Amino acid sequence: MEQKVKREVIEKTVLPHIKNIIIVASGKGGVGKSTVASGMAVNLALEGYAVGLLDADIYGPSVPTLFNIQNQHPEIKECEGKNKIVPFYKYGIKVMSIGFFIDPKQAVLWRGPLASNALKQLINDTEWGPLDYLIIDTPPGTGDIHITLLQQYMITGAVIVTTPQLLAMCDVKKAIDMYLDEHVGVPIYGIVENMSWFTPGKHPEEKYYLFGKDGGEKLASQFNLRLLAQIPVTEDVCNNCDEGKLDILFRNTAVKKGFESLTDGIISFNKELSDKLNMQ
Repeated sequence: MEQKVKREVIEKTVLPHIKNIIIVASGKGGVGKSTVASGMAVNLALEGYAVGLLDADIYGPSVPTLFNIQNQHPEIKECEGKNKIVPFYKYGIKVMSIGFFIDPKQAVLWRGPLASNALKQLINDTEWGPLDYLIIDTPPGTGDIHITLLQQYMITGAVIVTTPQLLAMCDVKKAIDMYLDEHVGVPIYGIVENMSWFTPGKHPEEKYYLFGKDGGEKLASQFNLRLLAQIPVTEDVCNNCDEGKLDILFRNTAVKKGFESLTDGIISFNKELSDKLNMQ
C-alpha cells in the first residue's frame, strides 16, 4: 500500500520595506566572503542606495572587526509594542551581527536549531527600516544557516565568492549546486573571484598570481554564470580590513574597479529580472 506523506508548507517571512535580499556565499572558508559582502555594501551605499549588512556567520562573525565596532552592544528600542534591535550605522550602512551579543573570546557552542533561531531573531527583530539592499554574509558550507535563509525568507539572489585556487573551487561548486537546485529557486548573480592576484604597494604595475589564474572565469564558464568581478589583494587591503577602515578601501584603483564591477553587475541583473517580470 502506497503511503502518502504530508508535507509541511513553510510560509516565508516577508521583511517590510526591504526591496532586495542578497546572500553572499561560498562552500569554502577563507575566501574573503565577509570582505566582499562588506565592500559590496559600502560601494552600494556610495552609489546612493539604502543598504543593510547582516553578518550571519554565527560561529565566526567578522563584520564587527571589519567595521571596527567590536565590544559594543546595540540599543534596544520599543517600536509598535515590540522590542527592536537598533543596528549600528557606519559608512552609510546599517550593520548587524551576532558578534555584538557574544564574547569574542568565547567559542559559540550551539547546535543547528539554536543557531538558526538566533539568525531569525537577528533578522526579524532588527529595526532595518526602508532598504534597497540587505546583504547577508553567510558562513562556509551549505548547512543550517543557509537552509534557514532559503526556507524562511524571499531571497532575491546569491553572489558566489571563490579564489582562483583549484582547492577552493572544488568546495565552491557545492554551493553553486545548492543554489542551482530546482527546489531552491534562488538565482545566482554570478561569481566573484577574490584574491585574484597580489600587487605590491611599491610596484603597482606588477601582478603575482599566488592562488592561480582565471579560476573564477573558468568556474563561471562551467556553470554558465557571469564573472562579476576580479578583486586583487594588497597590503593596504589587508591592513584596512584588519583595522576596520573600509572607508579607504577603494583608494586602490584595482580594488575600486573590482567592487564597482560587482555592484554594476548586481544592479544590471536586477533590472533584467524586473524587465522579465514586467513582460510576463
